[in-house]
Amino acid sequence: MAQPDNLRDTKLALNTGTGAIPVLGFGTLIPDPVATRNATKTALEAGFRLLDTSERYRTEKEVGEALREVFQAGKIKREEVFVATKLWNNNHRPERVKPAFATSLKRLQLDYVDLYLIHTPFAFQPGDEQDPRDASGNVIYDDRVTLLDTWRAIEALVDEGRCRAIGLSDVNLEQTKEIFDAARIKPAVVHVESHPYLPEWELLNYCKANGIVFQAFAALGHSSEPKLLEDPVITTIAKRVNKTPAQVLLAWGIQRGTALLTTSKTPSRIEENFDVSALPEEAVREISEAIKSRVRFNAVTETGIPGFIPRGK
Repeated sequence: MAQPDNLRDTKLALNTGTGAIPVLGFGTLIPDPVATRNATKTALEAGFRLLDTSERYRTEKEVGEALREVFQAGKIKREEVFVATKLWNNNHRPERVKPAFATSLKRLQLDYVDLYLIHTPFAFQPGDEQDPRDASGNVIYDDRVTLLDTWRAIEALVDEGRCRAIGLSDVNLEQTKEIFDAARIKPAVVHVESHPYLPEWELLNYCKANGIVFQAFAALGHSSEPKLLEDPVITTIAKRVNKTPAQVLLAWGIQRGTALLTTSKTPSRIEENFDVSALPEEAVREISEAIKSRVRFNAVTETGIPGFIPRGK
């Protein structure tokens, strides 16, 4: 178990043999472009060394600008930052994958990314519209491509050396098994919503057994109701160990063997979320066993429609 002074610096080895992923990452789903750029720079300066973005977030350009500024200042090198982005649903057809990836690289101003994820297992109508709808307002899905078809296309990106690892996002256990069993290049990361209200133990155990890094988003509950940060088990432990509820939740996630993401545009909150140290083992067990509520905050796994991104954004 990592010691209190280095828990936040823990890394998990990737099954690709291309290095390791920091357990504590910064997510960049922030609506305002200026806030995204400033928050990303602040996160890097606070010590975060994993940045997560996506073509669907429409923040790749701002993340790239922040990275460029920090790199040019000479304080952080490219190889010290783990950058992940994602392929959106309208680009699932194999012939669309490579151009979409190249566009993401251009916006990020990078020669490669460390991780490229298929954002959801749902294929939407191919084209420039990220949220294609019919006259009744229903999403137009694409039934001419499978998740495995898209996976084969992103495997080719690894062959070309432009992404170091590939993975899945917003998937369930069955979808993960399907791709893992059929893949030539195995998923290195599975990126899903997870927190004490949605621990996903079965998926986590499968990932551990197969050398896949389980990465949790919405680790603090994404300010949704019921508020995870106000859960009495979490707040009681926070007082007992003299940490904030956010720091307790992040430590729990890391100590149970997951990587995770946290997002904020407030500098003090960003710094707080990086100041994570280990909890006593009994506190980790208490969170895992005493919290019985089960809540999923983002329904993207059911429809492919992102729950945290307003329609039209």
